[in-house]
Amino acid sequence: MRGLLYLLAFLGGLPITALAEEMPEITVTAEFRPSNDIETLTSVTVLNDSEQAARGATHLEDLLGLVPNLNFASGASRARFFQIRGIGERSQFSDPINPSVGIMIDGMDFSNMGTIAHLTDLDQIEVLRGPQGTRFGANGLAGLIAIKSRDPEPIASARIKASLASFSGRNLNATLNQPLSDETLVRLSLSKETANGLYRNQHLNKDDTNGINETHARLKILNTGANYEALVTLLHANVNNGFDAFSLDNTVNTLSDEPGFDRQKTNALAARLTLSLDKNRLEMLGTLSQSELGYGYDEDWSFVGIHPYGYQSTDHYLRDRSHQALEIRLLPKAVGEAFNERGDWVIGLYRTQQGTELTRLYTFAPGPYTSDYQNDATALYAELDFNLSDKLRWNSGARIERRSRTFSDSLAAAFNPTETLWGGRIGLQYHLRSTANLYLRVSRGFKAGGFNTDGTLNPELLEYDAESLIETELGFKTTFAATRLKLALFRADRRDQQIKSSFVRPRSDGSTEFVDFVGNAAEGVNQGIEVELEHQLSNAFSLRVAGGLLDTVFTQFINEFGEDLGGRDQAQAPRYTGSVALNYQAASTFFNLSIDAKDDYYFSDRHAVKSRAYTTANAAFGLKKQAWELTFWGRNLTDQTILTRGFGSFGNDPRKDYLTEPYYQFGSPRTLGVTLAFEQ
Repeated sequence: MRGLLYLLAFLGGLPITALAEEMPEITVTAEFRPSNDIETLTSVTVLNDSEQAARGATHLEDLLGLVPNLNFASGASRARFFQIRGIGERSQFSDPINPSVGIMIDGMDFSNMGTIAHLTDLDQIEVLRGPQGTRFGANGLAGLIAIKSRDPEPIASARIKASLASFSGRNLNATLNQPLSDETLVRLSLSKETANGLYRNQHLNKDDTNGINETHARLKILNTGANYEALVTLLHANVNNGFDAFSLDNTVNTLSDEPGFDRQKTNALAARLTLSLDKNRLEMLGTLSQSELGYGYDEDWSFVGIHPYGYQSTDHYLRDRSHQALEIRLLPKAVGEAFNERGDWVIGLYRTQQGTELTRLYTFAPGPYTSDYQNDATALYAELDFNLSDKLRWNSGARIERRSRTFSDSLAAAFNPTETLWGGRIGLQYHLRSTANLYLRVSRGFKAGGFNTDGTLNPELLEYDAESLIETELGFKTTFAATRLKLALFRADRRDQQIKSSFVRPRSDGSTEFVDFVGNAAEGVNQGIEVELEHQLSNAFSLRVAGGLLDTVFTQFINEFGEDLGGRDQAQAPRYTGSVALNYQAASTFFNLSIDAKDDYYFSDRHAVKSRAYTTANAAFGLKKQAWELTFWGRNLTDQTILTRGFGSFGNDPRKDYLTEPYYQFGSPRTLGVTLAFEQ
């Protein structure tokens, strides 16, 4: 990481050559108004299809190394849970959980369902760091990841792309854009991806028990008139992946006789209508989604007969999730222009209903466990910007949210909490020049409270309170000629921090049962710095540097064993993340070489098992000729061992008398691929 900072300082003194092109404007679309990245009062990273092509990326997880202070937890076939600035969930089993990091795909909320974050027909990815309480409420405590696909365009086009990769990876994408009239445009995209995965099941002699099998389809219809614009998005995802990544020997060779699965079938609809009124515009967004989710694993991680003290068990979680949301907001027509003559404002109403039905099939349970969870929320929000002077601008926003939840299950547990939550921000933006801004922002984020459903817990552990944080961020953003520079310093103070804990309960047969629960056991501080720099060295060469430093600490934390962990780093919070990329782009050829780095970090707040620090190299080389494009790419060329999940509070190996020891799951090793695309 020190090398990244030295390089950043060096780049700041690079001369701007006469041949270098000016940096293109980047538009952030995830907030209330589309705005220039330089004008946005938050630390944000925007990635597009260029970064996707350079990594051979098909899923969000393939690009995470490019984003400062963004981490993820696997424990499934894909990266499903994300952490921004050290805050975010790591897993979900029986209990409902509240997301700290929101995931939006074309305006639809898929928080805690990152499995379907496929990059079919990608326009851009926006990662907003820090509380997004005004815009996204309780789902934006730590930040937001917004994935946007391409909208229909007025010129007919078609594109087909096919890829081959290591581990029998195959990916096929097709996109058709067709105007039906001057007013109505249609865009259809389809994708199919399969791969065996890096794990091999030695007991079953199979190499696809942790494989990928995913189908995605999207249809967008855009209709415009004199005073309106309507965009309808239909989304279908069918994920039928295997999950077989638990290894008693901490290798990529597994021994399970009943491999698990990681499935999701989703059908979703989003409809956005924008009406142009006299002086204002009215925006309405409605979304509907229905998802069937399945997650299961072989709990003993082995086969019958591995040892006389062995046991046999599977654990399967089957969920039906429905989600409906309606948002209505009013704002001026002339918005998104910084330092215009009048202030900008937004007022809005948000209503959502979410229902989840769970069936758990567990070997040691007397029968299927079922639960029904309903989560309804209504929110009012407003935002106001106005000029204090020619150079100084005020920004403020607030949101109040009323949440009502009901829960019941087959064990007669019942909860019916209702709470009122609030968040917002105030900020000042100092306009140094037309493309340089200094800002100071103070934000309050919030996350709803919840409950634990295991009836064996003590009564005081069954419910937990809402979490909040106050974050102060100081930032500087500028573009000048061939350079874009963004810098952010932040400090977040967390209150009633929600901590996931667990304990191990022995069974009469010598095996163990794992009981997870969440409590408000801690308070903490998360602080750090983020830097992003892009420099156009010439018309063909460019550099991109991104780095994050993170310091997270528990100021108060007594864990479930009575141990005082005050002063310890929080989980999933590497002290540094960074990337450096060199790009060459010419008329018929392109080249990309990048290096990603990440520090080690604790996997959990309840044990001391850590990941490993690593540095990986990635590269791509491409040729273009008329409508054809051929790309050779590779990720993790140095074949570094990457750990994506770790456990350290139990033993599961009967050959060692269930001795407590660490267990790990692994990320992708060296992966090579080739992509051929045709477009006209």
